[in-house]
Amino acid sequence: MAETTSRDLAVSICKALADKRGKDIVALYVREKTDLCDYFVLASGSNAPQIRAMGERVEEWIEKEYEITPSRTEGVRDGRWAVIDYGDVIVHIFNDETRLFYHLERLWTDGGNLEKFDEDKGELSPASASAKE
Repeated sequence: MAETTSRDLAVSICKALADKRGKDIVALYVREKTDLCDYFVLASGSNAPQIRAMGERVEEWIEKEYEITPSRTEGVRDGRWAVIDYGDVIVHIFNDETRLFYHLERLWTDGGNLEKFDEDKGELSPASASAKE
Protein backbone atom coordinates (compact mmCIF):
# COMPACT_ATOMS: atom_id res chain seq x y z
CA MET A 1 0.00 0.00 0.00
CA ALA A 2 1.33 3.40 -0.96
CA GLU A 3 2.13 5.92 1.73
CA THR A 4 -0.61 8.45 2.39
CA THR A 5 0.45 12.03 1.75
CA SER A 6 -0.85 15.00 3.68
CA ARG A 7 -2.49 16.17 0.46
CA ASP A 8 -4.32 12.83 0.07
CA LEU A 9 -5.53 13.18 3.64
CA ALA A 10 -6.66 16.78 3.05
CA VAL A 11 -8.63 15.77 -0.07
CA SER A 12 -10.31 12.89 1.79
CA ILE A 13 -11.25 15.22 4.63
CA CYS A 14 -12.77 17.62 2.09
CA LYS A 15 -14.82 14.76 0.66
CA ALA A 16 -16.09 13.83 4.12
CA LEU A 17 -17.06 17.45 4.81
CA ALA A 18 -18.87 17.70 1.47
CA ASP A 19 -20.69 14.46 2.29
CA LYS A 20 -22.41 16.34 5.15
CA ARG A 21 -23.06 19.42 3.00
CA GLY A 22 -20.17 21.51 4.28
CA LYS A 23 -19.94 24.97 2.71
CA ASP A 24 -16.92 26.90 1.40
CA ILE A 25 -14.52 23.98 1.82
CA VAL A 26 -10.91 25.04 1.28
CA ALA A 27 -7.44 23.73 2.00
CA LEU A 28 -4.55 26.00 2.90
CA TYR A 29 -1.03 24.67 2.34
CA VAL A 30 0.84 26.12 5.31
CA ARG A 31 3.96 23.92 5.51
CA GLU A 32 6.21 26.80 4.50
CA LYS A 33 4.58 29.10 7.08
CA THR A 34 4.54 26.91 10.20
CA ASP A 35 5.94 23.71 11.67
CA LEU A 36 2.49 22.94 13.04
CA CYS A 37 1.15 21.06 9.98
CA ASP A 38 1.10 20.89 6.18
CA TYR A 39 -2.57 21.78 5.61
CA PHE A 40 -5.46 23.51 7.28
CA VAL A 41 -8.80 22.34 5.91
CA LEU A 42 -11.61 24.84 6.56
CA ALA A 43 -15.35 24.45 6.13
CA SER A 44 -18.56 26.03 7.36
CA GLY A 45 -21.75 24.50 8.64
CA SER A 46 -25.14 26.17 9.02
CA ASN A 47 -25.84 25.18 12.62
CA ALA A 48 -24.48 23.26 15.60
CA PRO A 49 -26.02 19.88 14.67
CA GLN A 50 -24.55 20.09 11.17
CA ILE A 51 -21.11 21.05 12.51
CA ARG A 52 -21.22 18.09 14.89
CA ALA A 53 -22.28 15.79 12.03
CA MET A 54 -19.47 17.11 9.83
CA GLY A 55 -16.87 16.53 12.54
CA GLU A 56 -18.14 13.05 13.26
CA ARG A 57 -18.20 12.23 9.54
CA VAL A 58 -14.59 13.32 9.12
CA GLU A 59 -13.50 11.11 12.01
CA GLU A 60 -15.48 8.09 10.71
CA TRP A 61 -14.33 8.56 7.09
CA ILE A 62 -10.63 8.96 7.89
CA GLU A 63 -10.59 6.07 10.33
CA LYS A 64 -12.27 3.81 7.76
CA GLU A 65 -10.17 4.94 4.79
CA TYR A 66 -6.75 5.33 6.46
CA GLU A 67 -7.09 3.70 9.90
CA ILE A 68 -6.07 7.02 11.45
CA THR A 69 -7.65 8.62 14.49
CA PRO A 70 -7.13 12.27 15.38
CA SER A 71 -4.52 13.10 17.99
CA ARG A 72 -6.89 15.71 19.39
CA THR A 73 -10.38 17.09 18.85
CA GLU A 74 -11.93 20.22 20.32
CA GLY A 75 -15.37 21.79 20.02
CA VAL A 76 -17.07 19.13 17.92
CA ARG A 77 -19.90 18.79 20.43
CA ASP A 78 -20.16 22.58 20.95
CA GLY A 79 -20.88 23.20 17.28
CA ARG A 80 -19.36 26.70 16.89
CA TRP A 81 -15.76 25.89 15.99
CA ALA A 82 -14.56 22.32 15.80
CA VAL A 83 -10.89 21.44 15.45
CA ILE A 84 -9.73 17.96 14.50
CA ASP A 85 -5.96 17.40 14.52
CA TYR A 86 -4.47 14.72 12.29
CA GLY A 87 -0.89 15.94 12.69
CA ASP A 88 -0.08 16.96 9.11
CA VAL A 89 -3.66 18.15 8.51
CA ILE A 90 -5.73 20.20 10.94
CA VAL A 91 -9.45 20.52 10.24
CA HIS A 92 -11.44 23.62 11.25
CA ILE A 93 -15.24 23.49 11.00
CA PHE A 94 -16.99 26.76 11.79
CA ASN A 95 -20.41 28.27 11.96
CA ASP A 96 -20.61 31.26 9.60
CA GLU A 97 -20.26 33.91 12.31
CA THR A 98 -17.16 32.35 13.88
CA ARG A 99 -15.51 31.79 10.51
CA LEU A 100 -16.00 35.44 9.57
CA PHE A 101 -14.70 36.62 12.94
CA TYR A 102 -11.45 34.59 12.88
CA HIS A 103 -11.04 34.62 9.07
CA LEU A 104 -8.16 32.11 9.03
CA GLU A 105 -7.93 32.37 5.25
CA ARG A 106 -6.84 36.00 5.58
CA LEU A 107 -4.25 35.13 8.22
CA TRP A 108 -2.67 32.19 6.37
CA THR A 109 -3.17 32.87 2.65
CA ASP A 110 -0.33 34.26 0.58
CA GLY A 111 -2.16 34.20 -2.75
CA GLY A 112 -0.95 30.83 -3.97
CA ASN A 113 -1.58 28.39 -1.15
CA LEU A 114 -5.40 28.43 -1.03
CA GLU A 115 -7.31 25.71 -2.86
CA LYS A 116 -11.07 25.27 -3.06
CA PHE A 117 -12.67 21.86 -2.96
CA ASP A 118 -14.64 21.07 -6.11
CA GLU A 119 -17.34 18.67 -4.98
CA ASP A 120 -18.24 17.63 -8.53
CA LYS A 121 -14.66 16.62 -9.35
CA GLY A 122 -13.75 15.48 -5.83
CA GLU A 123 -10.50 17.40 -5.89
CA LEU A 124 -8.78 20.58 -4.79
CA SER A 125 -8.25 23.35 -7.33
CA PRO A 126 -6.33 26.61 -6.98
CA ALA A 127 -8.68 29.31 -5.70
CA SER A 128 -7.51 31.71 -8.39
CA ALA A 129 -8.63 29.24 -11.11
CA SER A 130 -12.12 28.85 -9.64
CA ALA A 131 -12.47 32.62 -9.31
CA LYS A 132 -11.87 33.02 -13.06
CA GLU A 133 -14.52 30.45 -14.04
